[in-house]
Parts: sequence; structure tokens; C-alpha cells
Amino acid sequence: MALENLIIPESKPARADKTKNHTLLLQTAQRLFAERGVDAVTMTDIQEAAGVGKGTLYRHFENKTELCQALLDVDQRDLQERTLQRLRENSDSLVNLHWFLNEVLEFTHRNSELLCVSANTAGSLQNQAHWWWRQTMRGLLTQLQPPGDIDYMADMLYILLDVHNIYFLTHLRGYSLDRVRQNLTRVIDQFVS
Repeated sequence: MALENLIIPESKPARADKTKNHTLLLQTAQRLFAERGVDAVTMTDIQEAAGVGKGTLYRHFENKTELCQALLDVDQRDLQERTLQRLRENSDSLVNLHWFLNEVLEFTHRNSELLCVSANTAGSLQNQAHWWWRQTMRGLLTQLQPPGDIDYMADMLYILLDVHNIYFLTHLRGYSLDRVRQNLTRVIDQFVS
């Protein structure tokens, strides 16, 4: 599997003050979102809590959706880096697939509010930043060579990890995250048996 295709390329470096303000706004938003919930926090709340002018806020983020996507990007890059490290160090494709699905499940659960804001505009299954999840799952399934249609299996796993599905299972059906994880593990084991 081509590991270099899993990371989204970095953009060119920004000025120090711009980077500082960007980081401040992200940290402030993350703190406020954790305290009050994403829906309860306005852009004005973030601007005032960060102690910056409206112009500074809106030069970095046009709206709350863009801000949520930026917060997701930070966590997504961390997941990508950990995944690449894991795939370099461990050659057991089944163990790696279980590990990766658990990491994506945790990411989705941890970021469910941010993902729902983002999904309302872009559609979470069509989000290119998350499409690499499907690519990674497909690559690991290809290494395992299970019987059946690998593309369909990868799509099915991708859909199972969609934020709307995880929200439905954990909030509306009342399943614990452990129950979701255990059943996802069973699905994988059935694929490769």
C-alpha cells in the first residue's frame, strides 16, 4: 500500500503573527466548544474570548463551519501521522485494520459535534479529508485478500464509521462505544474468515 498517498499535503508556511492568531482562535474555539457545546457558541463569543478584532477572526475563518473544519483538520492530521507510523512498524494487516477502525471510531465519536456541523454543508461521506479512511481500509483489506468484493467491503466499513451512523447508534439507540467497537470487530472478522 502506498503510504505517501495517505497524507494531505501541507500548505506553504504562514507569517508568525498570523500563525499565532490562528492557533489562538482554534484553542479558544476548542475550549468554548468543550464548555458549552458547538451549537451554543457564536463567532462573536470566540472573537471576544480570544481578545481579537472581528477582522482578525474573519480573515482566518469565514464562518463557524470553516472553524470546525480547521479543528477537525488538526485531529485528522494527528490520526494520519499515527496511522502511517503504525503501518510502518507493524506488518500484520488484520491487527492494523482493527487498530485503524478503532482509531477512526474514536475520532468520529470525539469529534461528533464538529463533524455534524461540517457534514451539514459538505456531506461527511464525501469529505475528501476523510476519504483516506476508506483508502486505508481498502488497502488493508486488499492485503488480507478476503473473499468477496473488497471495494464494497471498504465502502460498507466507511459508512459504518460515518458520524451520523455513530450518533444514531450511541445517542438514539443507546449503544455504548464499546458495544459499537465490539460489533465492528465482529464484522471485520467475518469479512476475513
